[in-house]
Amino acid sequence: MSKQQVPYTRATSLSVGSSVTVRGKPAICFSKHPQMQVDFHTGTDENSDIAFHFRVYFGISVKLNSRQNGSWNCEVSSCEVPFVEGQEFELHILVLQNEYQVMVNGKHLYSLNHRLPPQSVKLVQVWRDVSLTSVCIC
Repeated sequence: MSKQQVPYTRATSLSVGSSVTVRGKPAICFSKHPQMQVDFHTGTDENSDIAFHFRVYFGISVKLNSRQNGSWNCEVSSCEVPFVEGQEFELHILVLQNEYQVMVNGKHLYSLNHRLPPQSVKLVQVWRDVSLTSVCIC
């Protein structure tokens, strides 16, 4: 399968029942503190509000949040980080009625209640220290 360019940016629209699946692997060793970030923007540029923000500090923690009117909201943090150095992963984000559900390698691990309507999402971005195999927005 061909690799995707990073940062990966795609204009899209989401609704309840939509999903975003990211396949890839960390691009550098964990001792160099790599990160991965997935953002669902409500506008067409990186400065717009973010309905869903998912940031992995590989080997350390995962943070979920949203940005509204230019300000970050209350962050949800987890020390459960199932990503393995040098190994491929499948990150699946499902848009449900009241929340985003996040699965890694088939296991549900994180949830974030909607703070902005998922229908307001106009752009999906995946970036930082990750090598992407595919990104599917369904």
